[in-house]
Amino acid sequence: MVTGPNGSGKTNLIDAIHYLCMSRSFVTSTDVHAIHRESKGFELKGQFSGAIRPSIELQIAYERGEGKNILVNGAPLNRFADLIGMVPVVVLSPEDRQLTYEGPEYRRSFLDSLISQVDARYLQLLVEFRKVLRQRNKLLLSYHDQRTLALDLLEPWDIQYARLASQIITRRNQILLEFTGYLERSYALMAGIAHTPSFRYRSFMELDQNPDDLEQLFTSKLRERLDRDLERGSTSIGPHRDEIVFYLDDMELRRFASQGQHRLFALSLKLAQLYFYSDMLDDLPIFLLDDVFGDLDPNKTRVLMQTLQAHPGQVCITAANADLLKSLIDFNDPKNRHISVEKGLLTV
Repeated sequence: MVTGPNGSGKTNLIDAIHYLCMSRSFVTSTDVHAIHRESKGFELKGQFSGAIRPSIELQIAYERGEGKNILVNGAPLNRFADLIGMVPVVVLSPEDRQLTYEGPEYRRSFLDSLISQVDARYLQLLVEFRKVLRQRNKLLLSYHDQRTLALDLLEPWDIQYARLASQIITRRNQILLEFTGYLERSYALMAGIAHTPSFRYRSFMELDQNPDDLEQLFTSKLRERLDRDLERGSTSIGPHRDEIVFYLDDMELRRFASQGQHRLFALSLKLAQLYFYSDMLDDLPIFLLDDVFGDLDPNKTRVLMQTLQAHPGQVCITAANADLLKSLIDFNDPKNRHISVEKGLLTV
């Protein structure tokens, strides 16, 4: 547990762990915003070990204007994507309200991150898809008034686009079907009431088809929408446009749920991710909780802490109020530590 006054640096500490595991911050969307305003860059280093995974040292350095370098056991990592999944991590923070309140891009990002840590091939599909999407959109903008030429130039890119998009959507749908049971379990644990959480994957087409049929359908739909795409200069169908809709029973969460239901759903999603990784991966994930207890009543706090203590993986918690959790954590147990942060200084 990490405690200290607001602004003392508690979040920076666990964000550094997330950065080492995922090559990015969970607090800010760009690397440059993670730099202290009086610094030129930053360097992070961490030692990680697991029951099965060999001990590894991860090091990340970032400097303004120079970019980012990642070392694994002292050796440069050529592809940053290869870092994802080496040390699985789940983070729960106040920013998770965006998952249920905001637009579909937040839910797509959650799903892509969820899958990428257990499936390196899926992450590679995403990387390739985004490259093809950028090239296709570039051609649409450049030849928006030359339809015949655009059709010829787009054909090879459309073939790649259809192949990658159909595989991504198929994999997303498969994972969501597997993930449903984990979400139901987590929500029942935290809410304690008889609502059934679920999600539906919304795309421009039905998903009960094999990938080859989806690929052919994508190709034909891209041709049908060519005039619209040329007019707008962007691709109107694909994984980047799809939506994941959350429900409680038959109620669409984003439109009708209370604030308390939103909070419980987001919390349940992250607990479900923790359980999912624990079953799917050889080693247990690290669970980071950043200042989330202020939104929970005492009973929900107690249930969450009991759940985390029953889980054998490592958990890092930040809280402004140390008294809130001291009664729920046994610090006589050598596995538990209390770190106090004040003005950037740590006291164990």
